[in-house]
Amino acid sequence: MGSILEGAGKATAGRGLAAGHLKAMGARQISFARLHPDAIIPVRAHPTDAGLDLSAYIDEDIHLPGSNFVKIPTGVAVAIPEGYVGLICPRSGLAAKHGITITNAPGIIDSGYRGELIVVLQNTNNKIFTIHKGDRIAQLVITPALHVDVVEVPEFSSTDRGEDGFGSTGK
Repeated sequence: MGSILEGAGKATAGRGLAAGHLKAMGARQISFARLHPDAIIPVRAHPTDAGLDLSAYIDEDIHLPGSNFVKIPTGVAVAIPEGYVGLICPRSGLAAKHGITITNAPGIIDSGYRGELIVVLQNTNNKIFTIHKGDRIAQLVITPALHVDVVEVPEFSSTDRGEDGFGSTGK
């Protein structure tokens, strides 16, 4: 088990993601575990990226037909600290070029979860999309999670917007 900084290793050599560089930027360490020796520990493509790229850990190619979804294992688990949440988000390039998104975007990874990260990919296109082992399929964003107490009230205070919702501000 390593951290984002330790686990980056060879995959980020020469890209400015050395542990000292990230520490200078105020980065925190988060532990990842490989559930398989050849699983890929998530890394950032660029030092200031918010998301860590998640890769497919599959035995054979998956051909995802249009208008379908599939659960893709990553082969890794993460220990998100209490007070934080992991958000599994679509990769913009997959969405823009191929119509590939995440069905439950963002997927929520709670701090108490220690199992394998699974990504539910959806093909919104009408063409078959092929997923290969090691393909970057999503990104994981770690962010603070505000914990609130739920209080039931008989009514809310009024606002200018009120209950106006979808489309209420025009086109």
